[in-house]
Amino acid sequence: MTDHHSPHPPHGSDSSDSYATEAGLRDRWHETLVAARAGAEGPDPLPYAENLLARWAEPQRRYHTTAHLSTVLDRIDTLAGHADDVHAVRLAAWFHDAVYRPDRSENEERSAALAERALAEAGVPEAAVAEVARLVRLTVTHDPADGDRNGEVLCDADLAILAGGPQEYGAYAAQVREEYGFVPDEAFRAGRAAVLRQLLDLPRLFRTPYGAAEWEARARHNLATELELLTSSGTGTGTGTG
Repeated sequence: MTDHHSPHPPHGSDSSDSYATEAGLRDRWHETLVAARAGAEGPDPLPYAENLLARWAEPQRRYHTTAHLSTVLDRIDTLAGHADDVHAVRLAAWFHDAVYRPDRSENEERSAALAERALAEAGVPEAAVAEVARLVRLTVTHDPADGDRNGEVLCDADLAILAGGPQEYGAYAAQVREEYGFVPDEAFRAGRAAVLRQLLDLPRLFRTPYGAAEWEARARHNLATELELLTSSGTGTGTGTG
């Protein structure tokens, strides 16, 4: 990867915790990239990890940080048995918000293009690169087709925050609001309420058996509660879904 970023701890995090998290993420990246190469040779994985971690620590991020990346990877571990190619799913998690500007709408496409360039250079086979890029683009809608087991795992892992406990969900919503700090309150509330209604109208938020059983009901409760607070009080904490 040729782009240069200067790594630094994410906003609001303790630096020692941040560096410990990043050390663990470097190990996970190395293991995943080597596995995805399927025995092929390739360049040192570390510079790719450093570039990605720097992206995830950019100053405009509040929710979409290395903590979110780590959590999504943990959720993928929980759902790994459902995936057809868990290495591709894990790589997609690394890239799915690698390009993130809250004021732009092409983040997923730019993230997918980054994955295509970087993974081809890193020695990942062409078919696997294409699958990773497809999965990254899928996070625009979080609507995998029936039978898309890799897509189901990635989307469920990314949306699992919606099923968090009250404190975790509240922190998520507040961090999303911070990322959209440039949007006036009234416009944000309207946009956020529209997102919540769209999610609640879906027949299923989660597609894996585990997600459906463990996360669906709690996520719907959280979304309905936030929507009620937005519409009744005229104030909100959180436009994006993650």
